[in-house]
Amino acid sequence: MDKTVPPIDEIVENFTFLDDWDDRYRYLIELGRMLEPLPEVLHTESNKVQGCASQVWLHTTIVPNGGGGPQLRFQGDSDAHLVRGLIAILLALYSGKPASDILATDAVALFERLSLREHLTPQRSNGFRSMVERIKADARAALATANV
Repeated sequence: MDKTVPPIDEIVENFTFLDDWDDRYRYLIELGRMLEPLPEVLHTESNKVQGCASQVWLHTTIVPNGGGGPQLRFQGDSDAHLVRGLIAILLALYSGKPASDILATDAVALFERLSLREHLTPQRSNGFRSMVERIKADARAALATANV
């Protein structure tokens, strides 16, 4: 049976039941395992996220959405299990959403609400912020293109 990353509300709810960091860590790894594999052809330099200690790739597909503005779909991958879990959270939060919603959603606040920040190294936290900024930059670009 193929697993898919659960919706963000379910992820948040699951985190609230996990008091122990070891359990949260295992859940993050499990979320990463649920990610759809990123085709090797998309492991390109242009999809690589700068500012991450691990190798991270994010591929963005923009879907024009008429009056609602463009929607963005994301695929991601990393060579680090924990980072794949962070990518899974970001994809659950942002993928398939309109660009304007992406820009209005604060992933860093969610990251802190899930108590991830205090358990990750500053390098991992900075990498997370780099991924969020890449997603938001893609959303800004999609909106700019749609408004031309």
